[in-house]
Amino acid sequence: MKALVLAGGKGSRLRPLTYTSAKQLVPVANKPVLYYGLEAIRDAGIRSVGIVVGDTAHEIREAVGDGSRFGLDVTYIPQEAPLGLAHCVLIAREFLGDEPFVMYLGDNFLVDGIAGLVDAFRGSGNDAQILLTKVAEPQFYGVAELGPDGEIIGLEEKPEHPRSDLAIVGVYTFSPAVHEAVRAITPSARGELEITDAIKWLMDNGGRVRSHFVSGYWKDIGRLQDMLECNRIVLEAIEPNVRGTVDGFSEISGRVLIEPGALVENSVIRGPAVVGADSKIISSYIGPYTSIGARCVLENADVQYSIVLEDSAIRGVPGLTYSLIGRNVEVSRARGVPNTHQLMVGDHSRIQVRA
Repeated sequence: MKALVLAGGKGSRLRPLTYTSAKQLVPVANKPVLYYGLEAIRDAGIRSVGIVVGDTAHEIREAVGDGSRFGLDVTYIPQEAPLGLAHCVLIAREFLGDEPFVMYLGDNFLVDGIAGLVDAFRGSGNDAQILLTKVAEPQFYGVAELGPDGEIIGLEEKPEHPRSDLAIVGVYTFSPAVHEAVRAITPSARGELEITDAIKWLMDNGGRVRSHFVSGYWKDIGRLQDMLECNRIVLEAIEPNVRGTVDGFSEISGRVLIEPGALVENSVIRGPAVVGADSKIISSYIGPYTSIGARCVLENADVQYSIVLEDSAIRGVPGLTYSLIGRNVEVSRARGVPNTHQLMVGDHSRIQVRA
């Protein structure tokens, strides 16, 4: 069995961060989201992986390499334009051959992995098996309607009046029959070859299409609140470990991971939190559910429930919360009335806030 990982796309909902960075490489607890997916594929017993890449191909290649660091053998499949999920299957035909495969959207985050889905699919005789989960607002997702035996009887894309509360998670398993389906369909109104149309084609032409439910936590990390929520979930499970230097005037409590080379002076860190390698935390407070990337500097700062990417600096700014700070960003104090701040800042920015 092979895997097809989709790592193209524009990441428009995470702009401005994704103007200069692939959304699949935005970190959760200091590890790119894409890495969690690759590890889940490996843990499901799959070794051969094709990664569909677009405009950010160079960045994805640099981050993943040949896949050996994950125990995988990676092949890159260029997609000239984002023409739909089914189009990704179409252009990956040579790589996939006549083997069954799992298709994994690289911006999806599943805490418990995909081994259950893959095991259920192997030997099932199904042509497609779709991963589903219940959601509070199904109108914002692809939605599946099930029959009495768990078979898929209807699929809708972001329906105004959903027929169920079952959202389609961005992980699918397919038999080689899907190749005929993606060749048979035509582009949708938005000009894309939709995977839901390919699945409907299978259903209409006698294919076996079944459902499988998510065990554990799932998020599509397309929005700021999704990133912060995933960060919270991962941090709740980290093992505390102080591998950097913490002086005697500092207080560390709860689940806190301080990576090698980091320096903490006269500061308070309340976990769960992670401080990246070679970062400096000076006279600052880091509150729960915060990830500080590598080589950052926090000085006289107050940060909680936030993600700060590598090589950024926050100086003299209290009350920073619910924020995603990009790479090489400088946030510094400006004169004025004190206030709280909510920031989503792209790479290589320079921001002054009232403090």
